[in-house]
Amino acid sequence: MRCMYSYRYLYSTLLTVGFINDSEKVRKQGRIFISNYLSSTMPVESLFKEVEVPQQKNYKEIIFPRVLSPNPNGLPSSSPTLPLLTDAIKESKPWLESLLHQSGALLFRGFPLTTASDFNNGVEAFGFDELPYVGGAAPRTNVVGRVFTANESPPDQKIPFHHEMAQVPEYPSKLFFFCEVEPGTGGETPIVLSHIVYERMKEKHPEFVEKLEEHGLIYIRVLGEEDDPSSPIGRGWKSTFLTKDKSVAEERAAKLGMKLEWTEDGVKTIMGPIPAIKLDKTRERKIWFNSMVAAYTGWEDKRNDPVKAVTFGDGKPLPAHIIYDCLRILDEESVAIPWQKGDVLLIDNLAVLHSRRPFNPPRRILASLCK
Repeated sequence: MRCMYSYRYLYSTLLTVGFINDSEKVRKQGRIFISNYLSSTMPVESLFKEVEVPQQKNYKEIIFPRVLSPNPNGLPSSSPTLPLLTDAIKESKPWLESLLHQSGALLFRGFPLTTASDFNNGVEAFGFDELPYVGGAAPRTNVVGRVFTANESPPDQKIPFHHEMAQVPEYPSKLFFFCEVEPGTGGETPIVLSHIVYERMKEKHPEFVEKLEEHGLIYIRVLGEEDDPSSPIGRGWKSTFLTKDKSVAEERAAKLGMKLEWTEDGVKTIMGPIPAIKLDKTRERKIWFNSMVAAYTGWEDKRNDPVKAVTFGDGKPLPAHIIYDCLRILDEESVAIPWQKGDVLLIDNLAVLHSRRPFNPPRRILASLCK
């Protein structure tokens, strides 16, 4: 038996028969009802079993993140196999997507994934289209298929909270992370719900948030020609635009709405103004969809001054004390679950910001971006 009903199908059916109406309040109640219904309709024979970890947070109807492990009752043998897992993902996709929609993030733990190829097969089983990594700042290396290394910046550097590629118009809707080698110490990937950050910032700094909504943000970054692995934003222009031809780079930048100013040994990129606050239409709530804190506190290397890396959309500087207060809120609301080998973290990029804590090697986290 598999879960046959999607969120959209159930909602339209309940609307048609008059069980719910289309007012904003009832739409929200309907979403909660349907998400809880879908969460409860997992077949008994499913490979997946929900478990708890100490780091999880509970926001009323949201358990963040949801954690799934192998279900002994759904196994034909003592342990799951990779083909069994990929088949289960395909068959349980509506249920898994409903959990992701409700929670914003899913952690898969204890499944038979040990290599980059295993991870690639697991990602492929979900059937999401791949998003090419064009316009992102982090240096990455393709490992296999649609799998890349996560940000390759040095282990002593913290990567601040951000929505993946929020500084460009075309960003992934979903991210997968995979722990191939668990860290010696540290190295967690903290996650935080974006709408919670928005709500807290709106309550504490209403004028600042109003200005963000009115003007948006401008991001400025200077790129070298080649990748600089010593920098968390060290991706060179050749790999950023996937070309060695400046004219092709200019064409691809223009498609992103990005302006380029060439220098002797690189290029200055200017993106924006672009929105800093978005409406998550599927959940009907506003989200803190930007890289403001990441840029202001982390876009620093020999070419870049982080304070100049992001401004209001009208070009005026951002107030430092509010940026650092936002950073404090992000830390307070975040969840950081220590990595274990074989873990897969699936993130809804519209719902969740993520970061990286410093670590002691070894650590190897792989990633895959989806449209």
